[in-house]
This record gives sequence, C-alpha cells and structure tokens, in this order.
Amino acid sequence: MKLLIDFLPIAVFFAAFKLFDIWVATGVAIVATVAQIAWVRWSTGRIEPMHWLSLGVIVLFGGATLLAHDENFIKWKPTVLYWLMGGVLAAGQLVFRKNLLKSLMGAQMTLPDPAWRVVNWSWVGFFAAMGAINLWVAFNFATDTWVNFKLFGGLGLMIVFVLAQAAYLSRFMKTEAE
Repeated sequence: MKLLIDFLPIAVFFAAFKLFDIWVATGVAIVATVAQIAWVRWSTGRIEPMHWLSLGVIVLFGGATLLAHDENFIKWKPTVLYWLMGGVLAAGQLVFRKNLLKSLMGAQMTLPDPAWRVVNWSWVGFFAAMGAINLWVAFNFATDTWVNFKLFGGLGLMIVFVLAQAAYLSRFMKTEAE
C-alpha cells in the first residue's frame, strides 16, 4: 500500500498530461502530493522527511511552472529531488560520518559496515545518474517523451537498480539454518 501511495503523484501527473496538458498535469501533481501527505499523516500519524522534501520540491517547481507558464521548471523537479536525496546520503557519510541507509534499514537487515558503505555510495551514484539522465531526456526530447520516461523509464531503471542491489545484498543474507 505504501508503494502505491508513493507512486500516486507520478501516476496522476502522467494521466493528467495524457488527458490534458503539462499545465493541468502540474497542478494535479501538486494536489496529489498534498493529498498523499494528508493520507500518510492520517493513516500513520507521521510524515517521513522524504515526503516533506518531495512536497517542497513539487510545490516550488510546480508553482514556478504554473506562475511563469514555463514547463522547464517542472522538468527540473525530478533532477533536483534525485540530487537532493543523493546529496543527503553523501553528506551523511562524508560530513557526519553516519550511513543514513544503515540508520533507516539496519533493523531490517544486518550487514558488515563495508557493505553498508557500498550500498550507500551506490544509491548516491544512482541518484546522481538519474538526475543527469532526466535532464538529458527533458532537454533533448519532446515533452511527451520526457513524461513517458519519467514514468516508465525512471521506474524501469529503479527496478533494475533495486534488483542489482538485491543481488549484491544476497551475499550477506543468512538463512535460518545458518
């Protein structure tokens, strides 16, 4: 259910773009993100920092898109979000000497510290690459192509990356017999 709620703003953006245009889609994405935050707050009692970050970025870049009537702002939004997430993970490791992924997921799985570092830096690299790829698609192809990439390409690359992470992490997982 959480994945569905997290996916909602992207899905409604895509649908609104296909049915209307980039302006309606942007407004719908802002409303969907606000609704997402409200639902998560109502159902769990708390909002994760990632949701607040996502809300801030969509309101800022979506609002700029609508106010300036310039679709380039909304095209920058995924890149800014990817780079902020990667930057937070990198800063946690480099500045604060804390692996934020280990802090978030350490209760679910036990890994040696070098493996946690590999996981952390691979996510930093993934987010950096996704931000760059988004800009390349956004500014070298038609808006329709960018919207399709945002949904299908971004999701596809995320699935491939997560599967690669799972393959790497499987080396460290212990079975019940062990």
